Amino acid sequence: MVKKWPRVGVGVIVEREGKVLLGQRKGSHGEGTWALPGGHLEFGETVEECAKRELFEETGLIALSFSSGKWTSDIIGPEKHYITIFVTILDFEGVAQLREPHKCEGWDWFPWGALPAPLFPPFQSFILLMGREN
Repeated sequence: MVKKWPRVGVGVIVEREGKVLLGQRKGSHGEGTWALPGGHLEFGETVEECAKRELFEETGLIALSFSSGKWTSDIIGPEKHYITIFVTILDFEGVAQLREPHKCEGWDWFPWGALPAPLFPPFQSFILLMGREN
């Protein structure tokens, strides 16, 4: 029997004027769903380093301060299990740009009460965990 292990993902919450930054995924699991910037935690990397790196790689935004917090555990399809740690960016600089067009359709800001659908499973789990309504 082949053993499978959960992977660790990092979701980056960026807010501006009561809105959260989301992109529509393409080219990987969760294609067509709306997700936060983020990605896989690399060996030897802290969660905060991962959040800063992924945010810059995907959007060009530079995280100046952040806070780590909640996490979720999600089975995505028949083969993938992710533990996702969420990091909230408290201060940043720059303008969101599409820097990985092979992974994302584009970035946009959405009010917490009017998020697009469908949401990427870990982000949907985060919304439920926080008791936010959509």
